[in-house]
Amino acid sequence: MPEPQRISCTRAEEHIICADCIIAPLPAPPSPITPDDICRKAATGEIEIEAEGGRRTLRSTCDWTESAANGEHLWMPTSASGDFCYVPENDCCRTGARMKCTACKIICHTGCIANLIDKVKFACKPTFRDVGIRQYREHTATAHHWVHRRNQKGKCKHCAKSFMSKLSFSTKEIVAISCSWCRTAYHNREPCFNMQRLEEQCCLGIHEDIIVPPSWIVKLPRRGSFKSSLRKSPKKRSSSRRKSREWIDKDQTRAFAIKPIPTANVHPVIVFLNPKSGGNQGAKLMQKFQWLLNPRQVFDLTQGGPREGLEMYKKVPNLRVLACGGDGTVGWVLSVLDQMNFCPPPAIAVLPLGTGNDLARALGWGGGYTDEPISKILCNISDGEVDELDRWEAQVVKNEAAEPSEEGKDNLPLNVINNYFSLGVDAHIALEFHEAREARPEKFSSRLRNKMFYGQAGGKDLLQRRWKDLSDHVTIVCDDTDITPKLREHKVHAILFLNIPSYGGGTHPWANRDQSTSDGLMEVIGLTTYQLPLLHAGGHGTNLGRCQKAVITTYRTIPMQVDGEACRVNPSVITISHLNRARMICKRRGERMPCPDPTVEQLRVRINKITMSDYEQYHYDKETLMQTSLRLGVLKVQPHADLEHLRRQINQLEEEQQNSPPLSPEWCFVDSCTAERFFRIDRAQEHLHYVTDISAEDVYILDTMSVTSQAAAAANNNHLLERSSEEILEAAQAGDLVRVKELHTSGVSLFSINALGQTALHLASSAGHKDVVRYLLGNAPASAVNMRDNDKGHTALHCAALHGRRTICSMLVASGATLTLADSESSTPRLLALQADDRELADYLESQEHFQLVVADDHETAV
Repeated sequence: MPEPQRISCTRAEEHIICADCIIAPLPAPPSPITPDDICRKAATGEIEIEAEGGRRTLRSTCDWTESAANGEHLWMPTSASGDFCYVPENDCCRTGARMKCTACKIICHTGCIANLIDKVKFACKPTFRDVGIRQYREHTATAHHWVHRRNQKGKCKHCAKSFMSKLSFSTKEIVAISCSWCRTAYHNREPCFNMQRLEEQCCLGIHEDIIVPPSWIVKLPRRGSFKSSLRKSPKKRSSSRRKSREWIDKDQTRAFAIKPIPTANVHPVIVFLNPKSGGNQGAKLMQKFQWLLNPRQVFDLTQGGPREGLEMYKKVPNLRVLACGGDGTVGWVLSVLDQMNFCPPPAIAVLPLGTGNDLARALGWGGGYTDEPISKILCNISDGEVDELDRWEAQVVKNEAAEPSEEGKDNLPLNVINNYFSLGVDAHIALEFHEAREARPEKFSSRLRNKMFYGQAGGKDLLQRRWKDLSDHVTIVCDDTDITPKLREHKVHAILFLNIPSYGGGTHPWANRDQSTSDGLMEVIGLTTYQLPLLHAGGHGTNLGRCQKAVITTYRTIPMQVDGEACRVNPSVITISHLNRARMICKRRGERMPCPDPTVEQLRVRINKITMSDYEQYHYDKETLMQTSLRLGVLKVQPHADLEHLRRQINQLEEEQQNSPPLSPEWCFVDSCTAERFFRIDRAQEHLHYVTDISAEDVYILDTMSVTSQAAAAANNNHLLERSSEEILEAAQAGDLVRVKELHTSGVSLFSINALGQTALHLASSAGHKDVVRYLLGNAPASAVNMRDNDKGHTALHCAALHGRRTICSMLVASGATLTLADSESSTPRLLALQADDRELADYLESQEHFQLVVADDHETAV
């Protein structure tokens, strides 16, 4: 038969036509399935395979329905080599995507999963008790779940020898046998592991006090099964069976019930997490929690929210909750607890995955999760101290005596305040950011762009002074005292009611440091547009007082925000009063010596610097990372000194060593002794750690802005490979963004200069082309923002200020332009703005000058 030929067809389908004119539709090739597609389908239970028992659904989270099977694996895509497939070689397909069970950490090809279930018959660790209603309390112990491992870290529990990657005994492939509950591991040989080990009971490992044992989670019989069993022996109905029937009838709408065994030293933890939060962090953290805990303690917030999990564990004593996300996630969990009338409410810990994370900072959990081991975080939750958090209710009533000045809402975005409530310029900036991100989410994909937006919005508000008359449209009565005269005296642009010490991503606007989260008082603070940027340099607002109740009356539509959620609110009367108190878990500080003992010898610690590029490449390899570190010097410290104290000493050591490259302001400590790998210490948690907590004799710090000499050389070589062209200068001056992008993509350097030494950034800033300036700031090296021309020594900021380009000035300042640089005539950008007769721009630049000076002084004197 002749070879079929593909021809075009007037219809939508392609066809194959042969010599016999047999026409058959040519099926379109299937679109490739990405790992993200697999993750999504596994999370929703859309992936199905053929097995002996029929079609089976692959899942990445636990099944809580009547069809749930004990020992079901939780599959997620993995990039591990196919040689690690758990199915024996004779039955392995050796091809296709690979999946990993997050609960027991075995790896299998997608096509081999059916053989794993039917032939190998290897089940995952059981997460619940699937027994009759009379037997659910007969077996409360947990058995080990032994898994063969081809790679294993650590040492054998029996012989205390380390595991090797390949051993010559037994199967020549299996290195160790370990339990996926307690992580106990043995060599795969008779002296270390024998049949008697199979009969041992598991202690659940180092997290036994927070893990929910499988015996606590009972799968309920299907409806009618209990009644049919009663007909067989109606006269033998005992009190225990009546009791069993009571809880079955009560929980008949659910397929599972939690039957805890109360123990004083056990504090079970349930985890609520959004896999999409924190970039890709959420999905990775979910896998780690499913491995370290019972997977039925981990709940995906995208699948119905926190209510179902809280309802399930409502009767568990000493319950603790870990909310992984931002302040909004914590508020969501707290609001559901209010609706459920949970009594007593569980204590809540926070794993910060949001942006501001002010509540997490106030509780000692830091400003954002980096790479701290999850096992260590779980231990901190178990040992954490429980404190109370005041919560406030905001009731909004329309102000009939005033008309809205613009379109707004009649209610606040949230009616419960956990962190803060504010109105005025700060809420206006937050609202503009939210609206811009909703309209163009692709424009807010990096922290630099977000920072630039806030810098532009703040600069624009400072220049326009839109809320300079805020106090004319607001009256505030705090505990029967009218503080409106204070607002007008200080001419505030924003009014803040603060419940916790942290605000706006870690600033402390209250002038005193005597705040408490459980004193039944809110701090009232006034802020001006000049004070807002200074908060990040250690400044503060104007203290207006404290109150237990506040009545705020507005006479125009004003932007307001509650815990970061902003909207415009029509003229209203807002009453803030105390609602209740939540139980929160604070990170416990290490045990401190009662007082410095002069007889205790000081510790001599070596300070070593690690570059960011080396850290990213070797942070799982301690030995290599230690060898690549750079020695900065030796310090003497007290054994009871915390990391905040050590930071001041290191900054002083850096000042004394003039020859070594300076540290960037963003450097952080690295824990080199707690886990098998290095991990960073959050700046907001330094007061909770002591020197001995993170090191032995050597202290390692990570300079996040530095690179290795090889990386710097490579960057310089890449820059030298780019060619100069006056075309890009002409395009920038004309505002032709498309042409600028084309030239830059083709290899033209953004450092191209004309005869006067002006770059594209100089020309675009002078001409006022905002889009071009934004592109140049986002793609040119950081040094471009402060480059001077050869004519008058002007930077791009000088050019923008001289021509009164207000928005571009705020963009350049937000990107790090130095305001105190003087040109060849000793004029700063502020003086050039005055020459251009733009007083408001000059005032803005003056305030930013003060801000930069405070930051520089703050760094030099070691915060």
